[in-house]
Amino acid sequence: MTRVYTSEATHREDGGDGRRGLWSRWSGDRFRGGFPGWSGPGKWRRGVLLAVAALLLGLAFFLHAEVPNAVGNLGSLWETFLPWGGLLIVVLLVGAVLRRSATALVALLLPTLMWVNLFGGLFNDKTGSGAGDLTVVTHNVNAGNADPRGTAEALVASGAEVIALEEVSPAKAAAYRAALDKTHPYHKLTGTVGIWSKYPMSEMRAVDIKMGWPRAMRATVRTPEGDVAVYAAHLPSVRVQFRSGFTAGQRDGSARALGEAIARDPADNVILLGDLNGTMNDRALAPITSQMRSAQGAAGDGFGFSWPASFPMARIDQIMVKGADPVSAWTLPATASDHLPVAAKIDLAD
Repeated sequence: MTRVYTSEATHREDGGDGRRGLWSRWSGDRFRGGFPGWSGPGKWRRGVLLAVAALLLGLAFFLHAEVPNAVGNLGSLWETFLPWGGLLIVVLLVGAVLRRSATALVALLLPTLMWVNLFGGLFNDKTGSGAGDLTVVTHNVNAGNADPRGTAEALVASGAEVIALEEVSPAKAAAYRAALDKTHPYHKLTGTVGIWSKYPMSEMRAVDIKMGWPRAMRATVRTPEGDVAVYAAHLPSVRVQFRSGFTAGQRDGSARALGEAIARDPADNVILLGDLNGTMNDRALAPITSQMRSAQGAAGDGFGFSWPASFPMARIDQIMVKGADPVSAWTLPATASDHLPVAAKIDLAD
């Protein structure tokens, strides 16, 4: 008499009826003992340099305000493009996977958590449902704009009661006036910056931001909900050069002068509109950002990048408030400029 014995191990693998599962038939011995190359004590010894790079990146996020500016203003350059530092996390992650380094993967938790702490909140839509007391738009229209009339008409279509323009060239000023004055009859153009309003304006004057020519102005706009001080400003440009690095000295001095002017302003509601050539993370704008709130940060959805218009990488065009409360903030469609227009609805303080 012949007897057939089935081992306990075979019984477990076959499920007791002699049939192997789909995963068991496919995998066979492929993953016994762990994933290839990841098992064993070597997984903790590999990729030490990647792990160190990950920890340094985490510290660069956490201490971004401490990165020195002594050499080429590297601190301000890092802060300007700080959100894009997240791409370095992806690069290190790919390296850790290719190197099969568990140590590097664990170390990557630090920069990931730091980046999420800095920017994770921007992915929440903070847009309010209210209509707002005042809708404002600011746009660097670009001195070489080939379609100033079309650009102005696009801004009018936004429904904003107050529109600020920067980089208005003398040759194009008449075209902007012709397109805007019909709907926004109250206006003042000072140098290359201007404010157009549907409501009456008073106390219009240039603001000295230490450039030698006017690129900032202030006006009181008399809205139905009360007066508001509106500033329009275009801070000096910055440059990234091989030898000198991130050259921003003149921009930083103008930021200090503009911050001092706003700090002295007695108005209960202050709105700053303009191209500040810097992001909210840039320490050089602290004289302004320390006393004002970003409409995009408080009531926007996402990063709200505004420059360059063809592939926005940074938000250097800002709407900021003091006293007032942002309700919503957004970017408008591209015009013939190299910047995107940005808009916000604002509730004025009583």
